[in-house]
Amino acid sequence: MTKRPFGWIVSVLLLLASIWLGISIGAVSIPLDTLWGGSEDATATTIVWNIRMPRVFLAALVGAALAVAGAAFQALLKNPLADPYTLGVSSGASVGAVATIFFGLSLPVIGMYTLPLLSMVGAITTLVLVISFARMIDRSLRMETIILTGIIASSFFGAMISLMIALTGEELRQIIGWLLGSVALRTWTHVQMIVPFVAIAGIWLLVRVRDLNALQLGEDRAHHLGVNVSRVKKEVLIAGSMLTGAAVAVSGTIGFVGLVVPHMVRQLFGADNRHVLPLSMINGATLLILCDLVARTIIEPTELPIGVMTAFIGAPVFAWIFFRQRRKGVK
Repeated sequence: MTKRPFGWIVSVLLLLASIWLGISIGAVSIPLDTLWGGSEDATATTIVWNIRMPRVFLAALVGAALAVAGAAFQALLKNPLADPYTLGVSSGASVGAVATIFFGLSLPVIGMYTLPLLSMVGAITTLVLVISFARMIDRSLRMETIILTGIIASSFFGAMISLMIALTGEELRQIIGWLLGSVALRTWTHVQMIVPFVAIAGIWLLVRVRDLNALQLGEDRAHHLGVNVSRVKKEVLIAGSMLTGAAVAVSGTIGFVGLVVPHMVRQLFGADNRHVLPLSMINGATLLILCDLVARTIIEPTELPIGVMTAFIGAPVFAWIFFRQRRKGVK
């Protein structure tokens, strides 16, 4: 058995196992027959269907969205340090989400989709500003320049969020919860909010995997291979921002998932985006389900924000990748 088919099988099995663990483990242990609908315990059935399952599925969708967005950004920019968090896209999406909560916005017709849509607007606007400003400073768009620009954007948007927190009243608790990153107390409504955007943007990126492979050879070669480079760039950036905005809208700022998962997938299974993007979605879902499981059980009954767990994992990995990149540059 070759490495990639084995990786697909293991990834899918890990995802299924994490879903089962996420549903069954908690303050109340859920017997196996309840998961299959064979239990007559009404309380256990309620916990499974109304509390655990929406939380687990939401964590899976958020993890998949952030991981595939990070994989797409890394492929497009040809650098493993790129992800929604380091590019400042998550911060821009957070501004959109927090502003929606702060002003109590609800747009006509779209109703509950106001929050993810405005979060996406913040994400896309931020990415455009970051890339444009970085290009003004450095025409070659070196990754260091883009990341520093992302840090500047994150600092500015962090100040905007702090201002809204300082001015807020009873919305303070909700905003703080958003900033820490969590899938606690989420319902099937939140799942419904993110599903359309993950489906549309995720499929959009998967359709572009061959073009992303061509772009990794260089823009000139990609152009000669028949790729509309400008259009593909815009589509990938918009789709990645859509995924980030939708994820932030329902779970808050959860960092480093889009950095760690695609990098590990590439290390294990190669750089072919036909495998990297879908495997990143699967393993991103698994990672966030398991992080959420640890966050809600490690110091039970208190729950840690899931963003804390991903930061503990992601920050050292980011430092390691950055160190390797700099060492390569010195040689």
